Amino acid sequence: MALTVAVQMDPIQSIRIAGDTTFGLMLEAQRRGHTLYTYTPDRLSLQGRRVTAHASPVTVQDVEGAHATLQAPERIDLGQVDVVLMRQDPPFDMAYVTATHMLEKIASRTLVVNDPTEVRNAPEKLFVLDFPDLMPPTLISRDRAEIEAFRAEHGTIAMKPLHGHGGAAVFRVSEEDPNFGSMFDLFAATFREQWVVQRFLEKITEGDKRIILVEGEPMGAINRVPAKGDIRSNMVRGGAAGASDLTERELEICAKIGPELRRRGLILVGIDVIDGHLTEINVTSPTGVRTIKRLGGPDLAGPIWDAIEARLATRRN
Repeated sequence: MALTVAVQMDPIQSIRIAGDTTFGLMLEAQRRGHTLYTYTPDRLSLQGRRVTAHASPVTVQDVEGAHATLQAPERIDLGQVDVVLMRQDPPFDMAYVTATHMLEKIASRTLVVNDPTEVRNAPEKLFVLDFPDLMPPTLISRDRAEIEAFRAEHGTIAMKPLHGHGGAAVFRVSEEDPNFGSMFDLFAATFREQWVVQRFLEKITEGDKRIILVEGEPMGAINRVPAKGDIRSNMVRGGAAGASDLTERELEICAKIGPELRRRGLILVGIDVIDGHLTEINVTSPTGVRTIKRLGGPDLAGPIWDAIEARLATRRN
């Protein structure tokens, strides 16, 4: 069955297609005969319960620099399309939250992936706290006394913004680090919300594994190793990705969180695991699908679209 698919994303002309999961999903959708539109979140409008977007019909090809052919934008009613892929990159700020509220208005008629209500209710670094037995010791706070007590108990810690992304502003702070006071002041001046404080996992040097789950089932993984002299494994920060299988502990983690992901309508999720510890559950715009394929793994765009089409069939029956 041919579908009409609207993709809410960052400007398609500026993406790097080699590692862009959204582009991989668009290639597979086009291969299946689906019609594609693309638009940026600022083109969303809401009037009553009607959500529209100025969206461009688009065709894609796996050729860097000539990867997208856009037609003139059209004003489309998102309540009349089959699927909306909510795939703009974080930050998870009020603009992002507003987009979830708008798309929520059409979610009973149009399948939004991932479910906008659950995306809003599951910030990556907070949702993970529903599974404390799978995590390293973690504190969410901006209270200096609480953070100092946590540091005294656990020694070296990692500090990072609660709604950060891409490895930005992630710091390692030892128990005796004289820079702690200055770092606290910097965070307090920069971030209005609480931030994440975790026991530092020394084996980050061996990698931070990204595992892709589709309908709660693990489908593939890559291991991202930080560049020399850095603690951040994100590829945009110089991390190097390698093919990886899943350990028994990682399969156990997936088995424990999978049912909740399915219940929430979180079809495509990327989790991060360091040394057997779950650190994040990424639901906004998970990446890794194209990299897994490039490193010799399966093309997960197919199973993701199988899951989307199965959800649609269930809704229509």
